[in-house]
Amino acid sequence: MKNYSDKQDLSDMSLEDIEDFISHLGKEKYRARQIMKWMYRFGVSSFDEMTNLSKVFRQEIKEIARITSLSIEEIQKSKDGTKKVLFRLRDNSFIESVLIREKNHWTQCVSTQAGCAMGCKFCLTGRYGFKRNLLPSEIVGQITALHFNTPEGENVKSIVMMGMGEPLANYENTLKAIRIITSDVGPGVSKRKITVSTCGITPMIRRLGEDVSVNLAVSLNAPDDERRTALMPVNKKYPLKELIDACKEYPMPRRRMITFEYILMEGINDSEKDAKMLTSLLKGVHCKFNLIPFNEFPESDFKKPSDKTIRAFQNILIKHHYTTMVRPSKGNDILAACGQLSGRAETQN
Repeated sequence: MKNYSDKQDLSDMSLEDIEDFISHLGKEKYRARQIMKWMYRFGVSSFDEMTNLSKVFRQEIKEIARITSLSIEEIQKSKDGTKKVLFRLRDNSFIESVLIREKNHWTQCVSTQAGCAMGCKFCLTGRYGFKRNLLPSEIVGQITALHFNTPEGENVKSIVMMGMGEPLANYENTLKAIRIITSDVGPGVSKRKITVSTCGITPMIRRLGEDVSVNLAVSLNAPDDERRTALMPVNKKYPLKELIDACKEYPMPRRRMITFEYILMEGINDSEKDAKMLTSLLKGVHCKFNLIPFNEFPESDFKKPSDKTIRAFQNILIKHHYTTMVRPSKGNDILAACGQLSGRAETQN
């Protein structure tokens, strides 16, 4: 028998991949659907439990394939009900995922990388550097681990790829994960309920729009190139004009809009003049705004603006006919809010 690490991991495969894999074993393609249902509908990781497969097939496939799952290391609960989940990966790296309570369901914020290489100045994740891309099994595994091991998991209806890392810098694995998540024999999450957040890698925004129909959120954070480059080094390579052009071309369904996420930082990007600059910058873009008051963390260089400043900024965008929400900080007391994820256990070892 092969060593575990030498076997093909079916958790990294889409339905089409598994169909191709088992067809080379001389098996019918419909067996792939049976296998995926066991994996994602029943949480089975042992081929021996897949009782609608023949014993001969089960023995054959377990010699050459495996199914992995993530290990939950710790779950922290915020006073507002938000839960931050720490996962240990097979190489002993750590990542974090967040469960956010909504009115009638839960949203899960999923990581796509261990660490982050983008270097955004306001983000705690980037301070700890980049370790590696996550595999599709490690992205999807955050969802399935909570689905089968937490009481909230079955009521997760929305997935936001806004955790650790830049999803479009791990494009192939992120795309494969989306295809698994949305498969009718996978977790079965609607594409309408999946949002990919990016700091603005414009060629990959265009590619994402060609490959799959999901919601797009863009971390903007400044209305001009000088300040955006200072806050977000990615802007030096992909400046605002190129980013906005890519957003204009992104194929959103008619009733859905691109979301621009704008982290408000006191004295940096929160003036009424800045709000007016945004309305000019985004003229002609079918979009809405999520305003995020800066979530402070130890040794951060930025501060949250006053409530008065936040309201004034929001009102200007609303007067220019932009749907604008102020996103309340959730999980701030356990460093689970936007920009605060770090894979804490890894930094302490």
